Amino acid sequence: MVREGSFERAARALHVTPSAVSQRVRALEERLGCALVLREQPCRATEAGARLCRHAQRVQLLEQELQEALPGLAPEAGARLTLPLAVNADSLATWFAPVLAGFAAQAPVLVEVSVDDQDHTMEWLRRGAVVAAVTASARPAVGCNSRPLGRMRYRAAASPGFVARHFAGGVDAGALALAPCLTFNAKDELQDRWVRRQVHRHVPLPRHLLPSPQAFVAAGLAGMGWGLHPQGLVAAHLAAGRLVELVPDTPLDVPLHWQHARAASGLLEGLSKAVAEGAARSLRRD
Repeated sequence: MVREGSFERAARALHVTPSAVSQRVRALEERLGCALVLREQPCRATEAGARLCRHAQRVQLLEQELQEALPGLAPEAGARLTLPLAVNADSLATWFAPVLAGFAAQAPVLVEVSVDDQDHTMEWLRRGAVVAAVTASARPAVGCNSRPLGRMRYRAAASPGFVARHFAGGVDAGALALAPCLTFNAKDELQDRWVRRQVHRHVPLPRHLLPSPQAFVAAGLAGMGWGLHPQGLVAAHLAAGRLVELVPDTPLDVPLHWQHARAASGLLEGLSKAVAEGAARSLRRD
């Protein structure tokens, strides 16, 4: 339920009825004497439920290790372990997807990626919904290890025509309050963070919501608004003049970290090594 978000979706994943899932959860709660799941939309784990989820994930990883060492224990040939992960969309659209592709080609896993803002992927770890996450938080979640990956650089940019229309007199609080900006979702604060650095106060920004890094770039090129773009996605457009920075040489760097369950698992260690190597090639360290 925690991973799927509802009893109905969990039932479909397990090929049983929602009633059967509910009864099993209720029986486990009665046995343990505490609530494990908050019956909300979506379902959320209680503190005890999250702890149980983390334990179950570690057991699965250890079972996979044992099956690799003793193939006779494997339930079926070609069985793969599902690794649930959380990552921010900009990492997934730039450096993280190739890392996953390379790892999945070598390891007996299926990856299940949940996308959220880098300031919120930590919550997926806390509630036991994933075994690892790319997050802005350096402080490790309970039962997790944390390692720095580097800094993702963003550029505040728009089309030349958009800049000419909205910022002919310069980029100040008044102009920013009128010029539409591009925002990934309601959690996205990158544009606000950049604005505070430029004008040293909060400015209410008119926003278009576009939950896709690629749509961000397309909308920027089309003159729909300005936004903070991952440098890796717009470097060629900036070099060619199809996009221009609102204020030259004012990047915003966002530190990223890799947090993963503290389990003695070769699979998880292998993924962590691949992630660290991929980040070293793509993220800034200076």
